[in-house]
Amino acid sequence: MNPNVHKTLVMQLQAGATERFPVLAHLSYDADDPFAVTAVFSHDGHVLARWRLDREMVLDGLHRPVGMGDVRFRPVSTGVWEELRMEFLGDARSDGERHHAVVFAWAPAVESFLRQTHEIVAPGQERIEVDHFLAEVIAEG
Repeated sequence: MNPNVHKTLVMQLQAGATERFPVLAHLSYDADDPFAVTAVFSHDGHVLARWRLDREMVLDGLHRPVGMGDVRFRPVSTGVWEELRMEFLGDARSDGERHHAVVFAWAPAVESFLRQTHEIVAPGQERIEVDHFLAEVIAEG
């Protein structure tokens, strides 16, 4: 079985109070990093942002509001359409404020991606090679 899952979704980036425009989100999962999902957002061939997300937090965000820091998720229902609202706070801007983005994803597509990751590493079965982890931490240090 392939220890990786990749899925590209069209999501909606909210610009301003109500306007949205489409962006591509390249989601990936690697069994060697079992707790994380990577999301790369792009538009017109340019990478807008790359986030490493907690897989369990993404799943929880489909059902209830989660997150208190730089990343927050919550379900949004329009009655017909089920979405995952993802809010990201980034680095400081020159005006002292922080970069801020809100992205909406079709919830069933995110759920499908997560189901594929669970087929590779089931929730609660995640393991990390401690020696490999320590080597990475020391190398980054």
